[in-house]
Amino acid sequence: MTTQIVYSKEFLKHDNASHPENAQRLVVMMNEIKKAPFYKELEFVEPDLLSEEMLHGIHSDEMIQQIKEMSSYGESWVDMDTYVCKSDYETARLAAGGVLQVGNDVLEGKADNAFSLVRPPGHHATGNRSMGFCLFNNAAIAANEISKKGKRVLIFDLDVHHGNGTQDIFYGRKDVLYQSFHLSPHYPGTGDIKEIGVGVGKGYTINAPLSHGNGEVAVSKLLDEIFMPITRKFKPDIILVSSGFDSHHLDLLGGLKLSSNFFGEMISRLQDVQPKIVCTLEGGYNLDWIGKCLLSQIGQMMYHPVKFDDPVREDTDVEKIIEKIRNEMEKYWKI
Repeated sequence: MTTQIVYSKEFLKHDNASHPENAQRLVVMMNEIKKAPFYKELEFVEPDLLSEEMLHGIHSDEMIQQIKEMSSYGESWVDMDTYVCKSDYETARLAAGGVLQVGNDVLEGKADNAFSLVRPPGHHATGNRSMGFCLFNNAAIAANEISKKGKRVLIFDLDVHHGNGTQDIFYGRKDVLYQSFHLSPHYPGTGDIKEIGVGVGKGYTINAPLSHGNGEVAVSKLLDEIFMPITRKFKPDIILVSSGFDSHHLDLLGGLKLSSNFFGEMISRLQDVQPKIVCTLEGGYNLDWIGKCLLSQIGQMMYHPVKFDDPVREDTDVEKIIEKIRNEMEKYWKI
């Protein structure tokens, strides 16, 4: 059993100490990994720099050029939420390249699964706009390249915020299935149940907007009744997980009520369908807990689960949401 961790100190160059998405996030996660009982069994790999050609396969010329120019002269802001540091054009390409690199390794059997401990994150970056702390869309770039090999890709997004960028990029395609649960109403304001795709992509976007206080009971029901039945019918060759630990009940930018232990439980559910799994870091801003959420996922990927004392009180009412999703999806999937 080989679990790869793609990581580089280069990711620490993307940093603004006053911003919630800062380099300290990686520092505390790496420190937590080093204390794990399975630390010596992990295979650490340095990321490959993504080619500009692959970057242009997902993002517009104007968007790429904007980040390239901004990163040439130091810290600047794409918008009020999203900063760019000097050399970020290369740092962001390393992040995207790392996800693709381990995705290929998992597909080729060089590793069983992998976690991409990369930043800046990616799932808010659309085809033509960097936003929401994200410069380029790491998961989308990897999925696009993997799909060129004739492989079917599931992107499972568990961040508290809807991955509007990932949805936008694959909205008209059926070779990449996008599934997301997220808090609603919440940033970025997308991810309604009726957002199901267009053209041949109809039915290949599944959104579950949850209410403030919903937690793992609600998500478990969604997994059992909606997400996993559709995943089994889709038969993905690989699963990319947008691992946003801001769904944890104590996150500073959150509102959902997941325990740290449940992040590993979600991996377990996905493994039952397709064990070829690559996680990539998205959100998560509580420095006391993101490392534990990470270990929960990596531990499960290695079939060496770790548990933490992390009780949660939650709102379990999700039946109306499930019924609405089922009504939207029954035209495309038998669930």
